[in-house]
Amino acid sequence: MAFNPVSLDYVYYPVSGIMWVWHKVFSFVPGLGPDSGITWALSVVFLVLTLRAILYKPFVRQIKTTRQMQEFQPQMQALRKKYGKDRQKLALEMQKLQKEHGFNPLLGCLPALLQVPVFIGLFHVLRSFNRMHEGGSPTSFLGGPQMSAEQTRNTANYFFSAHDVSSFLDARLFGVPLSSYVQQNPKEWVAFMNPPVPYHEGMDFGFTKWNILIFALPLMIIAALATHFNARASISRQPVASLENPQTAIMNRLMLWIFPLGVLVGGFFLPVAILLYWVTQNIWTYFQQHIVFGRLDKEDEEKKRLAQEKRAENAPKPGAKPKRGGAVALTKSAAEADAEDAGDDAGESAAPSKPSPGAKPAAGAKPKVQHPSANARQQQRNQQQRTNNRKKRRR
Repeated sequence: MAFNPVSLDYVYYPVSGIMWVWHKVFSFVPGLGPDSGITWALSVVFLVLTLRAILYKPFVRQIKTTRQMQEFQPQMQALRKKYGKDRQKLALEMQKLQKEHGFNPLLGCLPALLQVPVFIGLFHVLRSFNRMHEGGSPTSFLGGPQMSAEQTRNTANYFFSAHDVSSFLDARLFGVPLSSYVQQNPKEWVAFMNPPVPYHEGMDFGFTKWNILIFALPLMIIAALATHFNARASISRQPVASLENPQTAIMNRLMLWIFPLGVLVGGFFLPVAILLYWVTQNIWTYFQQHIVFGRLDKEDEEKKRLAQEKRAENAPKPGAKPKRGGAVALTKSAAEADAEDAGDDAGESAAPSKPSPGAKPAAGAKPKVQHPSANARQQQRNQQQRTNNRKKRRR
């Protein structure tokens, strides 16, 4: 099939190429072979696993972005309350806040945006194995123009040759073709006949709609339940303030009930291979979500522990007082300070002073006459000395 730049061939070829590689790998497994329905089913399952492994880092980035947005949600609400009437100012303040926190809202949507073309590409490739469906165009993701059973078996499907297409149409899983679906027109089942024969009422294809339903219904239920529990796990991580938002509450109800119901109803119109893709996708998401959340929780706990240890190291120790620069200087104990104050007082009392009235000088000692101004200067010097000593102790 020639490359058409107008279409989504840049999506179809990589998707079909990954599936083609896995089909070749499982073809060499003993007991399977290239025409086995299990081989083709495993190629679809591992196509999903490969794509999700490629999208693992964007998924982790999405979770981190969502958690980061929740952290400064109160600041965003404060900005809405402050600049609610000025849309332009609100937008500028929001951008400023996001820039300060290193937040990029596009990263939160990236995994979902990448999965959309992947799903469309897989849907188109699997539908293109049987081109007997009505409608469509050469560039339509629904599978292109309608063909006869003979033509569809002899038309390549991107990386898959015409022989591979015929092998896929002949493959059965629990007796059901992988590209069949419940609401499919029985006229399209002629492509599953090898060799193809003209359609007529009452043809025996080896399976019926009931066979397809019995196999597809459990897949639809599993996919719907997985979608519900994935939504429940995501909602349980939302902060309380976000849950009180009316718009968030509406979206949460859609995720919990409407989306799973859509998967259940839509399963009647999806090929069995697409249902396998959908089940694998949701089961992978369920376990990956819990693993990633668990790792991020451990990282947050480690960050909190390191922050607490850092605060404990910088906190003033007993008998210590913080300096201006944040450094800690050890001060003398209260007992030492009292002793020094007592020493200062003793020194002061030992200084010459005016004798009290009625006091007699000691024997052999000449009475000293001290000028009143000199006595006042001595008291000032003693007071200044005590003040300097206190300042030194504080440092």
